[in-house]
This record gives sequence, structure tokens and C-alpha cells, in this order.
Amino acid sequence: MKWLMVFWGGPVILLTGWYSLSYYDMSFGIFMLTRDAHDLVFRLYGHILGIPPESIPPLVARAMVVDTIVLFGLVALRKHRQIATWLRARFGGATSQSAELSALPSDANLSSAP
Repeated sequence: MKWLMVFWGGPVILLTGWYSLSYYDMSFGIFMLTRDAHDLVFRLYGHILGIPPESIPPLVARAMVVDTIVLFGLVALRKHRQIATWLRARFGGATSQSAELSALPSDANLSSAP
């Protein structure tokens, strides 16, 4: 799980960090974080792909969301027994408590006690 976070989370954080810093031109003196570099990168990708540069960020965001869903779906498939056990422990206990409460004698039975 540690390596999953490193190899998936690392690039996601780096890309998101670069995009947000360069979009708002928070360069801290580094050219790659300037708005000029941001526009240059997306113009270059737009030219290579043959699409308008403005349409690339939403496509990348959608791809990151889909990749995240697929990745965590695979993790859930691998750990489905542990997840099922946790769910039963977390939510299954409430149904067993209500079953125990219904096993108690009713008021009608108590009123007829000697």
C-alpha cells in the first residue's frame, strides 16, 4: 500500500501542484511555475494533439479521476475479505443488537408475572 501511494499519489500531487501554482502564477522565481510556462506547455500539447489548449486540463482531470476509480477498485478487489469483515463488524453489530432486544420479554409477559 505504501508503494501504491508513492507511485500513484506522487505524480498526482506533483501534477496538481504544478498546475495550480502555474495557473495562478505563483512562480517563486522558478520559470516552470510561471503562467508563461503554463501556457507554453498547454499550447505545445494542444499543437501535438491537434486540439485547443483550453480543452486539455479537463481531459487530464477526467483521466485522473477515472484512473483513481480503477486503481481503488483493484485494491478493493484484492482486499475484499478485509473490507467485508470490517463492514460486518461496523454495521452488522447494529442488527445483532436489535435481534437481542427483540428476544427480551415483552411488557405483556412481565405484567402477568407472579
